[in-house]
Amino acid sequence: METTGQFLSPTRQAAILPFETAPRPVVGFACDYPSGLSSGFHEHPRAQLLYAISGVMRVETQLAHYVVPPTTALFLPAGAQHAVSLDGPVAMRELFLREDAAMRVGVEPKVIAVSGLLREVIVAACAEPVEWQLHGRGHHLAELALDEIARSTPLPLGLPLPRDPRLHRVVMLLRQRPGDQRSLEAWAEVANASSRTLARLFRAETGLSFRQWRQQARLTEALSALTMGVQPAKAASIAGFESIPAFGAAFRAFFGITPGQARFLHPGVRRP
Repeated sequence: METTGQFLSPTRQAAILPFETAPRPVVGFACDYPSGLSSGFHEHPRAQLLYAISGVMRVETQLAHYVVPPTTALFLPAGAQHAVSLDGPVAMRELFLREDAAMRVGVEPKVIAVSGLLREVIVAACAEPVEWQLHGRGHHLAELALDEIARSTPLPLGLPLPRDPRLHRVVMLLRQRPGDQRSLEAWAEVANASSRTLARLFRAETGLSFRQWRQQARLTEALSALTMGVQPAKAASIAGFESIPAFGAAFRAFFGITPGQARFLHPGVRRP
């Protein structure tokens, strides 16, 4: 495993090594991190399910950007290059999967919804020793975790990232300012390409139109803001929506929950 930056310190690398080489098919690793840490790009020799019981993770791969709140988890296959950054403090609970176990789950990165059952299984698995008893509680937890992960429906929460340098310049600026209202024609000037070329590149490299990509980017940033405790009106502004009802409808259509429900994912926000 490569280490880059503060998140993957030599101390954490040493702590995580036994989990990456454990003889068991599934092992859980638990660690709480303060706000603002990032890992830089790295990879693990085993597949992993990245989950946080509180806090929001941002995970970037070579092909997509993910925001992972406590209602979801991200499965990454072994050897997948990725970088993790934290929006606020994060209580991370992740599972490392041996090759045979990972094959039961999938071979591509995917975001899944975390049910109440899967959440408790992940937490319990993280409390087991690295070499849990082969016919004991750890075995049953591992089997149930793999079954739940395999049964979960993938969620369309990965924001595709393009490789073309002209398009890359545009999407990096849009990610910094998701509420930017400039038209595709205006962005074409930034990219030093025609609007027709830019539209074609968006389709070819992300599978989305410019409007679809920007909408998903905006809603993703709004989700991150809400899970940090921001009020829905502020999140709507971040996402470039002038109408809060329109923002709420778009948010619910994409994520399946309301902005108010997303806000209660923040541990410091109490339900009325």
